[in-house]
Amino acid sequence: MAHSFLVFDFGGNEEAAQQARHRIEGWKQGFRLDKKLQVKFERDEIEKSTDGESAKPAKKAKSKDMPAAKQSSGKEAPKEAAAAGADTKIRLIVRLDFSDHEKLSHQRWVERIPTEEPFKDANPKVVRAGEADFKATSDLFDSLD
Repeated sequence: MAHSFLVFDFGGNEEAAQQARHRIEGWKQGFRLDKKLQVKFERDEIEKSTDGESAKPAKKAKSKDMPAAKQSSGKEAPKEAAAAGADTKIRLIVRLDFSDHEKLSHQRWVERIPTEEPFKDANPKVVRAGEADFKATSDLFDSLD
């Protein structure tokens, strides 16, 4: 079965994005979904213009998860998030990759994740195989580290 993507736009809310990542990591461990549920972040830094006109994405900083050094030192991450949160647009992309005989589990996760607390307010979008955005989302997910 082809995989599906769930795309969540957290805006500049780094804290909510990290809560979402933590929730997914808990599910991966609790339900043994290591390769079936994968998460990557896309961070776009936004340029602030001096004219006060429109802000536009300048540079993409891509990462799968926080580096191990940041995960181990929990006190440093909120300081960095507060400093960079206003200038960054954060999108969380979740790939669900269940086999053909696990269609029911796949469907349940696609319905469950967008209704959970950190994900509700993040403009959830489900991209299934065969939809127009699927190829672009798949390429973006593969290009993220």
